[in-house]
Amino acid sequence: MTEHAKPPRAAFAPFMMGHHFGVPFHRDLQRRIIEDCLDLVVTAEQSGTIRDLPLTWAQARREGMEIERRLGLRG
Repeated sequence: MTEHAKPPRAAFAPFMMGHHFGVPFHRDLQRRIIEDCLDLVVTAEQSGTIRDLPLTWAQARREGMEIERRLGLRG
């Protein structure tokens, strides 16, 4: 989809629709995504660059559930 829109540059995180920055309360992951996107703005050498971020939804969700348990939000 992103390739067809032809943005000047884009970062792709393979997460579920509506979870652009991962899961709630996962500050480290959210910061990493933002930093990776800002890095792409600076380092993209040509228009149309799309960077696949080395992330998985399964791993983000597992880590998110552990964070929720530590916060007492999940039993």
